[in-house]
Amino acid sequence: QVQLAESGTGLVKPSQTLSLTCTVSGESITTNDYHWSWIRQPPRKGLERIGYIDYSGSTYYSPSLKGRTTIARDTSKNQFTLQLSSVTPEDTAVYYCARVAAASWDHDRWGQGTLVTVSS
Repeated sequence: QVQLAESGTGLVKPSQTLSLTCTVSGESITTNDYHWSWIRQPPRKGLERIGYIDYSGSTYYSPSLKGRTTIARDTSKNQFTLQLSSVTPEDTAVYYCARVAAASWDHDRWGQGTLVTVSS
């Protein structure tokens, strides 16, 4: 069974870089049936797509966050990562990693989510 788990620092100061890791078990992140995605949900707001990395390592970033976002992977650990630079309090959110079925674009497996707070 595929499982995803987010980890990283829960409190980040403004202007610093947020860093999160998603550890995937039960499925290789190089399988060409899936992409691997980051999504966030700010308090009292809806879900927002951040970007994804596909099975070949190519990345896509949301235009609203492009320039501050880096998604990468470590295939030896079956992990993919998120870095968001120059954070502000508006980046406070629950951050999720998810598996995306390439054929349907369904986000069919999710991590439990991790709250990241940006505050001095």
